[in-house]
Amino acid sequence: MFKEIAPQKVQEMQEEDSVNVVDIRDPGSYSAGHIPNAVSLNDGNVKEYIESADKEKPLVVCCYHGNSSRGAAEYLSQQGFKEVFSMTGGFDAWPD
Repeated sequence: MFKEIAPQKVQEMQEEDSVNVVDIRDPGSYSAGHIPNAVSLNDGNVKEYIESADKEKPLVVCCYHGNSSRGAAEYLSQQGFKEVFSMTGGFDAWPD
């Protein structure tokens, strides 16, 4: 099961290096701008990411507006990640 998290809280956790962030938007959108240190996650690399990521560290899933990330967060929580969040508002809500 995943939880919702506000972008400002994600920013705080990143400053403490206590969270991993994955961005599930298309590669073009990711290239145009993304959360610092976020990993672009897609069908082509999700299996590798699941196998190599630290499942003990909280994981935040980011999409465009905070809708698609819910399904991805649910999926990743079923893959053994201890604590998974869907970022509310998506990348649109990320503070500059």
